[in-house]
Order: sequence, then C-alpha cells, then structure tokens
Amino acid sequence: MNRRVILIVLDSVGIGSLPDAAEFGDEDAHTLGNINSVRPIYMPNLVKLGIGNIEGSRLPYNPNFHGAFGRLMERTHAKDTTSGHWEMMGFPMSTPFKTYPNGFPREIMDEFEAKIGRGTLGNTVASGTVIINELGDEHVATGKPIIYTSADSVFQIAAHEEVIPLEELYRMCEIAREMLVGDKLVGRVIARPFLGANGDYKRTENRRDFALAPMGDTVMDELVKRGKEVIGIGKIEDIFAHRGISLADHTKNNPSGIEATLKYIREGRGDFIFTNLVDFDMLYGHRNDVDGYASAIEAFDKALPELISAMGENDIMMITADHGCDPCYPGTDHTREYIPLVAVGKHVKPTSLGTRETFADIGATVLDYLTGEEWSAGSSMLRDFYMD
Repeated sequence: MNRRVILIVLDSVGIGSLPDAAEFGDEDAHTLGNINSVRPIYMPNLVKLGIGNIEGSRLPYNPNFHGAFGRLMERTHAKDTTSGHWEMMGFPMSTPFKTYPNGFPREIMDEFEAKIGRGTLGNTVASGTVIINELGDEHVATGKPIIYTSADSVFQIAAHEEVIPLEELYRMCEIAREMLVGDKLVGRVIARPFLGANGDYKRTENRRDFALAPMGDTVMDELVKRGKEVIGIGKIEDIFAHRGISLADHTKNNPSGIEATLKYIREGRGDFIFTNLVDFDMLYGHRNDVDGYASAIEAFDKALPELISAMGENDIMMITADHGCDPCYPGTDHTREYIPLVAVGKHVKPTSLGTRETFADIGATVLDYLTGEEWSAGSSMLRDFYMD
C-alpha cells in the first residue's frame, strides 16, 4: 500500500516560550500550560499520545503513552503564520518579514489610497474585533476601509460586506499584496469582512489571506514535482500562494477542517494531507478567550479517535502548531513559543523525539517517508520513531 502523511496544524497551540522569547516580549508565554492552569483542558486522547510528556509542557504526564512526541524550535526570527508554515515545509527564512509597530508609513498609505480610489481609516496596531467596533460606524458612513496591523507582519483590511462587497475587498487586498514587497515586505495581506450595525459588528468567515509565494522551494513543491498528490485544507493554499498544492479545500473553521480531513483519509486520497485548523488562533487566542480556546482543544481531542481509526496501514499522522497565541498573556498578538509534536500510526514507535532545532524537521520527515530522499533544511525524525 502507498505511504501517506497527514499533518494537522492546531493554529497557535504553542507549548512554552522559546529561549529568545524575551526579545519579543513573550518570556512568560505558554499557550497550553497557561490555559490549563486557568481552565483545565480535558484532552485524554492527546495525553494518551504523549503531549503531556513533552519537555516543559506543564500538562499531565502519561507513563503509558502511545505516540511519538517532542517539541520544535523556530529558526526563523519571527512568530507569524507564514514563516511558521514555510519553515515547517523546509524553508526557514534568513530575514524575517517586516513589522510595523507604529502603523504603516504615510508613503505606503498614500500609494494604497491612490490605487483603491478612496481614503482609509485606522492605520494602527489593533485587535480586529475591537477596531471594527470603534471605527465601524465611520466606515459605514464614509465607505473608507479600516486598515490595521499587529506585532506580526500583516496588513489587514476590514470592511462591511454591505458597504464594500467581498470581491472589491479582495481586489483591494490584491493591490496591497502587489505593493508590500522588497523593502516593504509584509508576510500577509488579510481581508477581514464583517457585518452588523450601530457599533455592534461581527467578523464573518469570508476572511482571505493573500500571502507571498515562498522565495525558495518547499517540500510541497518537491512532492508535486514527483507526482505526489498534496491536499491543502483550510488556509494552506493562501499561506503558500497556491503553490505546491494538487488540491485545495478552503474550509473556514475547525469543524469543517476536521470533517474534510476525515473525508480525504477515508477516501484514501492524497499522499500528503496538510490541514490548518484556524479557530484556536482566530477566534480565541487573539480575543483572549481562555474558555473558548480550551473548549476548541477539547473538541479536536474528541474528534481525534475517529481520525486515527480512519487511517490506513501505512499512514502517519503528525499533530503540531505554527506559533503560540497565549490568551492568558497581555495583548492579543502571537507569542514566540516552541510548537508541540505528536505522531501516531501503526508503524509509529512510542518514543520521545526530544527538542528539535527547527520546524523544518517536520518537512524533512514528510519527504523522507514519502520519497526516501533528504531535504536541504532540517533532519528527518523517521529513524527515531518509525517501525517497519
């Protein structure tokens, strides 16, 4: 039977601050540990795989673990979604994306406003849920889109769907994407549509991310080149600018992402299924919603046995994250953290994988298992956990 890898990214589910976290103001961040200390997380299936056995996890230890487990450091000096996923797929960035802690320079905004044919509001560092309620009424009255950023490399454009239709909002994002390159390099331009009235506005699920294509080859590119089917679920296609993907299924939330992943596993589709579950980050981490975050982890844990039981004889599933977003920590931004890794499958030996030096070890493992080849970045973990 063909070999297959299923990689599920629990977006922002970090597992403790990295050694350089103080440089980012994140020295005490610990997404999983801090949540669990405030609101205990019931996740028996992840604990069974060994997530609590990861060094520094601050989670329940299980002496009878069934999976391979470890944690990974990010080599890229950043804490954003794009750099995390790119490094995971074997492309660590030597120079991280640019951030704008004081908003975007006037020359960028002047150029953007000239190209979209209207003025803008905001241009500040802000929480998206807060700024749409602060400026939503003015936006509805004037038709000016709301621009904001964060500690991450993002240019976010918020607009009411009945004031600026989705296609027009997406066109504005494409204009910004074309602008924010070179010396102004921004990781992602994000469309943030919302609905509502009179200061009571709620974001919709019609968000779209406009990322750059990686500046070098990724493991996904190599797999497609070799005729392997790569299925991207959730925002994977946006993060990689539609490159290195055979089939994209743009699910918009955790339940639909889990459902799609289960469908492709059951159908025997894909050599590599790559899923991002966004709700942990988008709905709970950035909103400091500790209970919502814990509940989302519990919902994934509840779905995990069905995902595992659907796996084939030669399937390997790896569950990880891309950065932290500690809802217990001051502010609403991502946090610079280790990411957890648990692996399961009929040929996965229960073992500790220790602390890995780069997220790229994940991509190197995927390529090794599916092709037997080495990758230029990272080290395959296959020999540490695979049993013939």
